[in-house]
Amino acid sequence: MNKAFILSSCSTCQRILNEVNWKGDIQNIKEQNIDAKTLDKIAKDHGSYEAVFSKRAMKYRSLGLNNMDLTEKDYKNWILKEYTFLKRPVFIIGDQSFAGNSKKVVEAIKSAL
Repeated sequence: MNKAFILSSCSTCQRILNEVNWKGDIQNIKEQNIDAKTLDKIAKDHGSYEAVFSKRAMKYRSLGLNNMDLTEKDYKNWILKEYTFLKRPVFIIGDQSFAGNSKKVVEAIKSAL
């Protein structure tokens, strides 16, 4: 399965899709959030739910989450409840997953394709 989970209004997501010349499926997480089974796989690949949780999301501070000690279960539940907490973009290429927009991640996506 080759699938990208993006926010269609995110210019960074769009730039990365173009940069890697993405030909796979695309899911706009604002219209259809990631499902629990897929999130479990991505979190397992990255070592934790916290690793794929975006602490840059505006709601992170506005909801006061930055002042709480969140557990792995909390990170998972927040990502499933609010699409904005998923680190973007997320690519699943074969049995590998990639999350985020750093140069290192983009290069890894290109290599996997």
